[in-house]
Amino acid sequence: MKTEPIKQPTAGPVPLPRLITEIQSLGVRVPPHISGRKGGAGPAEGRAMLIENVPVNVPISNSFVADSPYALTETCCGYVLTKDGADLKTVDIVADPRFYKEQVSEGVTGKQTALLHGRDCLATTVLQTCVHWKTHRQCRFCGTELSLAAGGTTPVKRPSDLARLTASAVEKDGIRHVVLTSGTADPPGAEIPYLAECVRTIKSATNIPVHVQFAPPPEHDGMIILKQAGVDTVGIHIESFEASVLERMAPAKAAIGRRRYEAAWEKAVGLFGVNQVSSFIIAGLGESPQSIVWGSEILADMGVYPFVVPLRPIPGSQLAGEKPPAPDIMHRIYEAVAGILKKKGLSASACRAGCVPCGACSALGAYEGPMARLLCHRARTASERSAAMAIRHQVFVEEQGLFEHSDEDADDARSTLLVAKINTDVVGTVRVYPTGNGQWVGGRLAVHTDHRVYKVGASLVREAMKRVKKEGCRRFTANIQEANIRFFQRLGWKPDGEMKIYQGEPHQLMVADLGLVPDDL
Repeated sequence: MKTEPIKQPTAGPVPLPRLITEIQSLGVRVPPHISGRKGGAGPAEGRAMLIENVPVNVPISNSFVADSPYALTETCCGYVLTKDGADLKTVDIVADPRFYKEQVSEGVTGKQTALLHGRDCLATTVLQTCVHWKTHRQCRFCGTELSLAAGGTTPVKRPSDLARLTASAVEKDGIRHVVLTSGTADPPGAEIPYLAECVRTIKSATNIPVHVQFAPPPEHDGMIILKQAGVDTVGIHIESFEASVLERMAPAKAAIGRRRYEAAWEKAVGLFGVNQVSSFIIAGLGESPQSIVWGSEILADMGVYPFVVPLRPIPGSQLAGEKPPAPDIMHRIYEAVAGILKKKGLSASACRAGCVPCGACSALGAYEGPMARLLCHRARTASERSAAMAIRHQVFVEEQGLFEHSDEDADDARSTLLVAKINTDVVGTVRVYPTGNGQWVGGRLAVHTDHRVYKVGASLVREAMKRVKKEGCRRFTANIQEANIRFFQRLGWKPDGEMKIYQGEPHQLMVADLGLVPDDL
């Protein structure tokens, strides 16, 4: 029975980012006739809503929702979100799309083939089985095979069916992008050619942006195939940066190892572009909040968007009885990660397709702010590396004459090259490299002549300090030209030993105080 028309909100104002965080952690109690999706690989037990025209998927069916202070009340004019009985905001429920009722093939409906995520994303798991379920090494939070067992989907989605359904959904439902994921095939990696075939067929029917998710392959040829097939963005999901947590929650992913993930992310950024590669990080698996922020910075530094989401417990999964993290924890994480995105030049709105631009399962996008004018991160592309090396040549060869032809040396091969950028222009660079036993060396700090201000050089030094500390560095040193000693001292560096001659000029060995590097959270 409907209540009275919606009144003006009576509860105190709640900022939208905080509100989304709270309802995704606590859930929303809804009238009995409102239902959500069950099982699967995505936001199970939830329903998509529009709050201030922002798509938000919130838990509505989990057992913990019964204790939530948030509820949805139906009125003659629509729905209103309340907290402890006080009206907060009007809400629009995202209606089921028309494509759900289509007959894709004999006995198979559109809803069994693909689902609507958020407001305008068509998503499907093309292979609904995973080899790791056979060996009982599946991700403990996963429900991929549960929806199949319940008859809610089919084991294999045919490319031709997906193409026809997508074209219809674009026309009738305003679908704007597609997400294709898959269980791990047998043998692992065999799912990638099938994903590529699905993308090619979809693109032949409608040139809609397509996002594909997969585990990092041992060889990178599969990613090249996906790029050639027309894939726009990719997700390579590590889920957690705490090794012990990953081993317990996703043993098959843990066995892959972080090095392979990092190699895959680096290759993917080179193929698909900065901000077009993402990785889920799930909060609520038993990790520390600090590890989520730490991992997010590693990803963002590479040009990979860290898509932080609260755990969504799926009935029937091994984590069915768990709860999402408390809102206060998620709020702190989101604020910290949004700050990282600002400094690294990443944004959900800049991603062309997938979970990141959809954003319905995470409040992170709502926390984002304007980009910083000065960005510091590792050189992500060939053009950034070339620009950095050109600045080094300008400073150390042409301007200072320390080297006759080139300042490049054998240490460049083992170095991480960092750059400072203003807008899209590289304006400075520094390199760092390990020498063993927790010791790292910095060097080749160079700033373009048009940008010789304290902030660029200082930002690069601080970024270098933070980078090596994250890699476990205990002693970080650099040989500093005599003219720059006071500059480094202002940044907390101290001389070590006597001054020595290097390349014909006096240099002072200096040691960084890594205790000055701020905590992640």
